[in-house]
Amino acid sequence: MEPAVLADIHPGNPAYAEEFFGPVFLMFRVRNDEEAITLANDSPFGLGAVIFSADEVRAEALAMQIDAGMVFVNRPAWTAPDLPFGGVKHSGYGRELSELGIQEFVNKKLIEVNSPDTNAL
Repeated sequence: MEPAVLADIHPGNPAYAEEFFGPVFLMFRVRNDEEAITLANDSPFGLGAVIFSADEVRAEALAMQIDAGMVFVNRPAWTAPDLPFGGVKHSGYGRELSELGIQEFVNKKLIEVNSPDTNAL
């Protein structure tokens, strides 16, 4: 597939609400941080997001407000075996990879044993 850049995308455009898995870059213009967060969260999907900024503190504060399973600051979205991978909303539930991912496949059971001579209640 050829890489594509899409700009001037408005809510009525089908690309506005798609979850792309190809070399597609969607470009939006916003006036401030609040508009950026609103735009980022105005999606039925939430796999990953990326923020590029020279102000790492500001970028981290913005990242905390984005409804996505993964937010990367100053690098493209990526994965590695030791990082939990997964999304929210229609992009998935739970995590795979890393220790968090292993826990998704484990059924845990609590067994509490009390001595008959103690008052457990």
